[in-house]
Amino acid sequence: MQVIDFHQTVEVNGIRFWCYTAGHVLGAAMFMVDIAGVRVLYTGDYSREEDRHLRAAETPQFSPDVCIIESTYGVQHHQPRHTREKRFTDVIHSTISQGGRVLIPAFALGRAQELLLILDEYWANHPELQNIPIYYASPLAKKCLTVYETYTLSMNDRIQNAKSNPFSFKHVSALSSIEVFKDVGPSVVMASPGGLQSGLSRQLFDMWCSDKKNSCVLPGYVVEGTLAKTIINEPKEVTLMNGLTAPLNMQVHYISFSAHADSAQTSAFLEELNPPNIILVHGEANEMGRLKQKLISQFADRNTKILTPKNCQSVEMYFNSQKMAKTIGKLAEKTPEVGETVSGLLVKKGFTYQIMAADDLHVFSQLSTANITQRITIPYSGAFNVIQHRLKQIYESVAQSVDEESGVPTLQVHECVTVKHESEKHVSLHWASDPMSDMVSDSIVALVLNINRDVPKIVNESDAIKIEEENEKKAEKVMQALLVSLFGDVKVGENGKLIINIDGNVAELNKESGEVESENEGLKERVRTAFRRIQSSVKPIPVSAP
Repeated sequence: MQVIDFHQTVEVNGIRFWCYTAGHVLGAAMFMVDIAGVRVLYTGDYSREEDRHLRAAETPQFSPDVCIIESTYGVQHHQPRHTREKRFTDVIHSTISQGGRVLIPAFALGRAQELLLILDEYWANHPELQNIPIYYASPLAKKCLTVYETYTLSMNDRIQNAKSNPFSFKHVSALSSIEVFKDVGPSVVMASPGGLQSGLSRQLFDMWCSDKKNSCVLPGYVVEGTLAKTIINEPKEVTLMNGLTAPLNMQVHYISFSAHADSAQTSAFLEELNPPNIILVHGEANEMGRLKQKLISQFADRNTKILTPKNCQSVEMYFNSQKMAKTIGKLAEKTPEVGETVSGLLVKKGFTYQIMAADDLHVFSQLSTANITQRITIPYSGAFNVIQHRLKQIYESVAQSVDEESGVPTLQVHECVTVKHESEKHVSLHWASDPMSDMVSDSIVALVLNINRDVPKIVNESDAIKIEEENEKKAEKVMQALLVSLFGDVKVGENGKLIINIDGNVAELNKESGEVESENEGLKERVRTAFRRIQSSVKPIPVSAP
């Protein structure tokens, strides 16, 4: 996990991104993502209106190719902030004046802190209300308040220029649970959750909903299917958590302090950015559809594509971009002439291409160069000058010298491959690996092997006799093994002949002449034929005709 600051550019696998202030809650950010030159702005939840503690969302300095933007409020318009604040405080003051209680169902983060600032300031300006308690009943809101007290420098100028920390409230106190709440008179309680589904806000609603002196102020966005959405239409009865029904006599006021952009803010923001592709997200289907139609009219004179994908629906877009490689380092010191070839290493980093000299590789990238020296040893017992003669017939540059360390004769071929006469039976090749040197070394290896094949072999007479005797012994063993596989019972007699016994019929085979003796003519012919075929298979083929 990495913590980044606003406007700080971070790159991961070639993808660059940075963020802007979104104005939704403390720390909320819009992200600009750059992938191969295609810029995508993801607003998330954002607000273009500065309130009592948050800055408004920033406008990026350049237009993105794609803008993914929220459409929470569709074509709805928020009232001006001062109008909303006055309605909010008037409802609360009026309810308390007639002895009633005020329930404010709110989310723990964001709007809760904004409303507490309004209430604390209003109480400070109205001494007659200072005996009326204000509670916020949310463990999470209490934890969030500690963060707000700490990071005032991340807020707007109003908070930063305050003489004391505005979140150190003088007229607001925390309420841990309903068991410690003393419901003995008028009070203002801000409790979560904001949808009145359960929790302390629902418990207080069940207790106060039947008294017409009480009020419920809904200060933010309400979701379909929740009790908060239901009571906006002021039904006569509501179902309590215990399953019973009760009359809804308390006053219900919907005064939106939501920090989501409304239709006017969204239209103005997109007009400034003028992106060619707009993707609407985070909104109900009907509101999203209405906003889409409004934007289509707004951008009718421009080639703007507006999409409203469903959840989990993929969106594919195609962008044409030219691949460009920039020369850096030594190669960039001199401007090449028109038509001049620039030679260097092409390095791809993420989605960018750079051409640089090999010496600059370790400077401008995390890569480095290395030289590979190769060596191969080849059996060779001929004269070294034969190799030299053959090489001069192929290569123009063949220089003869002596190795300084070992003192053996060497040949420098094409100024890249060195051939050493290591011993009477071997030569070795040495070269620094590159395409040209590898090709030259391959040709030298083939040349030496061809010389080996062409040189006639001289064998001593005694060695030849030994080899011939060994071959004969091997042939006899193979011949006997094949006869056993054919006839089964084959033994060597006292006279050296092979005795073959099949079902009481005996045949004697002379290995030297191939003659067969047997009273059974059929067996005799079979053994003679088998021996002749085996002998033709086992006997070595002569190197040259006699």
